[in-house]
Amino acid sequence: MRIVRPCFLVVDREFPGSISTRKLVIETAKFNVITAYSGQEALEMLGRFPAIDGVVMDGELDDIPAEYLTTELKKIDATLPVLVICAPGYEGCPSADVQLESFQPQKLLEALRKLKPREAEQIEKHDEDISTERLN
Repeated sequence: MRIVRPCFLVVDREFPGSISTRKLVIETAKFNVITAYSGQEALEMLGRFPAIDGVVMDGELDDIPAEYLTTELKKIDATLPVLVICAPGYEGCPSADVQLESFQPQKLLEALRKLKPREAEQIEKHDEDISTERLN
């Protein structure tokens, strides 16, 4: 069985010496990730990698407001799903397809699986098949 793993662009603020926690959570679910550490870099990455399946972004980026970035991303690809992770009560990104009001890894993964249900199901089935092979 050929598995096509969705690829998400993660836009996260850069912290010295740290890897994006969001990136690690998404990769743990065996989705592919491209990381950008600013809104400007996200726009450049989408130009370089136009076949991404969605964007997961921090609602409080330092260089570009989330609403502006979402609008610009959708100008490049109107069908691109954008998921914004923000503080509770944050209403600053109405153009986002999904807004999560907390960073709970399970909620993030649930939202991504809803965006790509067929692919998520294939990955889960593949994992089950591998587990079964190891037991035999």
